[in-house]
Amino acid sequence: MNAYVARPAAPGEYPGVIVAHQLFGLTQDVRTVAERIAALGYVVIAPDFYHRSEAGVELTADDQGRARGFALMGELTRDGVLADVRAAMAYLRDQAGVTGSIGMVGMSMGGHLAYYAATQLDDLAVTIVLYAGWLTGTDIPVSRPEPTLDLTPGITGRVVVIVGERDHVITADQRTAIADRLKADGIRHEMVVIPEAPHAFLSPGVPTFRPGASEEAWRRIEQALAEL
Repeated sequence: MNAYVARPAAPGEYPGVIVAHQLFGLTQDVRTVAERIAALGYVVIAPDFYHRSEAGVELTADDQGRARGFALMGELTRDGVLADVRAAMAYLRDQAGVTGSIGMVGMSMGGHLAYYAATQLDDLAVTIVLYAGWLTGTDIPVSRPEPTLDLTPGITGRVVVIVGERDHVITADQRTAIADRLKADGIRHEMVVIPEAPHAFLSPGVPTFRPGASEEAWRRIEQALAEL
């Protein structure tokens, strides 16, 4: 499995973070996110979750890229995703020198993968779920046979869900369902709704309708990862 690894500039021992990419693959904007997190003081690995189908693919954020991305997402399986997250964790511990806690940050599709991983792995200390779609239904293979949200009782770490108020993928009803389920199952969590922000608002070129929306999300990410 290919992956992108980013480290702090100064040598030393650091916590680890796994970054899960969105629909378009392990693109430059995902690598930029990994680098920004590394600069905060973490060893970061961003796996290529599409490696079984089309290793190294970097899709453009247009209709053609979106169509191919949905096709590749349709080939992901829960078993494969879990194996890849475990492999990333093993790399951080065995080869990157991470001795402390490990967290995970996922964007859009990657947010779904991160949420699923958190339900299955008790050594993910903090999981940051950015505008994750399809958690409440069974629309994609990694949300079957039961909706991923139904697996919430398996989460042992803290979860921070960050979503834009104007997200067309995650409706207000879905946000409520996610927050209610996390609360009902006693999961340590925070639901952050960024006012006026659309889907994928951390990606370059996406209008946020309100200056500072992405930086507000980054402040939340930094605060959450500080728990590692």
